[in-house]
Amino acid sequence: MQIRDLPHPDPGDPDVRSGMRFLVWLFRRQLGGQAKALGWGTLHMATVALIPVAMGLTVQAVVDGSGRGLAAAGALLLAMTVLMAAADTMLHRTAVTNWITAAARVQQLLARRTALLGSVLTRRVAAGEVVKVSTGDVEKIGWFVESFSRFAAAVVVATAVCTGLVVYQPRLGLLVLAGVAAVVLTVFPLLPAAERRADAVRAKGGRATELASDTVAGLRVLRGIGGEELFLARYRRASQEMRTASVHSARMWALIDAVQVLVPGLLLTAVVWQGARMALDGRITPGELVTVYGAATFLLFPLRLFQEAASAFVFSRPSARRAVRVLGLRRPAAGDGAPDPAGTAVPPDGELHDPASGLTAAHAALTCVVCGNPDAAERLAARLGGHPADPEGLPSVRLGGIPLDELPLAAARTAVLVQDKDPVLLSGTLAELLDVPCSGAVPPDRALAAAQCDDVLAALAPGGPDRDGDPMRARITERGRSLSGGQRQRLALARSLLTDPQVLVLDEPTSAVDSHTEARIAEGLRALRSGRTTVVFTSSPLLLDRADQVVFVPDGRVAAAGRHRDLLRTDPAYRAVVTREPDPPGGPGAARPGPAAEYAEETA
Repeated sequence: MQIRDLPHPDPGDPDVRSGMRFLVWLFRRQLGGQAKALGWGTLHMATVALIPVAMGLTVQAVVDGSGRGLAAAGALLLAMTVLMAAADTMLHRTAVTNWITAAARVQQLLARRTALLGSVLTRRVAAGEVVKVSTGDVEKIGWFVESFSRFAAAVVVATAVCTGLVVYQPRLGLLVLAGVAAVVLTVFPLLPAAERRADAVRAKGGRATELASDTVAGLRVLRGIGGEELFLARYRRASQEMRTASVHSARMWALIDAVQVLVPGLLLTAVVWQGARMALDGRITPGELVTVYGAATFLLFPLRLFQEAASAFVFSRPSARRAVRVLGLRRPAAGDGAPDPAGTAVPPDGELHDPASGLTAAHAALTCVVCGNPDAAERLAARLGGHPADPEGLPSVRLGGIPLDELPLAAARTAVLVQDKDPVLLSGTLAELLDVPCSGAVPPDRALAAAQCDDVLAALAPGGPDRDGDPMRARITERGRSLSGGQRQRLALARSLLTDPQVLVLDEPTSAVDSHTEARIAEGLRALRSGRTTVVFTSSPLLLDRADQVVFVPDGRVAAAGRHRDLLRTDPAYRAVVTREPDPPGGPGAARPGPAAEYAEETA
């Protein structure tokens, strides 16, 4: 797998039983790249390890006064330098490729899981944690994948060097081997504490990121109520807690680095002292002493790689656990839908029926649903789209008599589109915002006109990149923050109308617009969706009056259905919700028509 081949055609089905199993699965998916990196890494380090041998031959040639030996040693050093440079270049290339391809695979898996979960994701995992997993955690997982091949090469070469030293000079070789073991045995007991402190930093960092995200998202509201200082103080506390945890973690890593310097330094001192005594006694030649010393010095390089691999492993394990937490989420009750690898399933058509609530939306009609409780309306809208918010074990919604749970997820979402009450506008041009999968039956200009976006287009027109007045080329900032709430709501509605699904479910699509605009949207929506099934959750009389049928669902079950004006006259509880009048002391059944209801009856 090369970087130019990204994204992966199929990122695979990960093992999400644990973070460690996920890392193992990730390695198995790119064994070829790991083998290449291991081969180049072994060649590079073996070449570096042989430099002390060449240096020893050079010193011995000088001592012996052999010009031919000196020339041969020089030629050997030159060849080793070229080979080392080439191997190091290829090692870097393959290791970074492993890093990027592994990170890309994890990001694709996260994106696929996010698309499958929909709005359920942020109900199960905090938004700040999702951001942390998809950015920093992905990078740390890729770092471990990249460092593992160099670590494995270091193990192979270090083992070979230690073995060669024991054979070449047993006394010095055993001394070096004991020093290497001492370094490893002094560092590894410190890693669990370092991992715990790194976990604390991640947890506090995720909390700080979540607070920052919430603050930025609600900045306008905070300014309106004067709550900037309150949230600033909360973020300041979270930031200081993260700083304190980071300092504690840094102290542990500083201790590990100090051990990595102290113990090898003592090892080199012991090797030089013992080697010098043996050279003075005539038991080894000066060239052999240089070779042993150079080999011991070389072993400091693999030991540093061991420390880097240990750091990568310590940081990647919690990152893998957090990634698994997201990747292991499933859509409650509905599952992930029936498999449809070819994507050939044809979405059904017909009336939309929810057995749990008794709600039925007639085929090719405009149905308005009144709940009286915004949270209940949101849950019911999610159910109609086949995306239940909670695993309640309720029967699936049926479209044309077919349960949505039995359909492939892509087919279910093609058939039923749900626009929640707070839709998100992605940054980019207006043309990119409206570049969504659609049937092609509704052109963008008709969708924008039906959503009454004329003033939005006029406001965006001067913002084109070439000042040519084309609103489709105007840029929309992140989440549409440069627009008003009503403008964002209407652009989101236009985007939903453009897709032209068989069933469109809208949750309070006009809550942020004035009554005149709302009336025009109601007419445009009815005209544009003619022949299609449309369900609107609202309590606005302007929309309710234009519906083919109104369904009243006060407590999770259908209580009444009919035309809006008929329900105003015959159902006191419905009238109380729509006209915003409180129930009289006798309860909903004792309600009497108020002034607004009397006016509605008179105008009926």
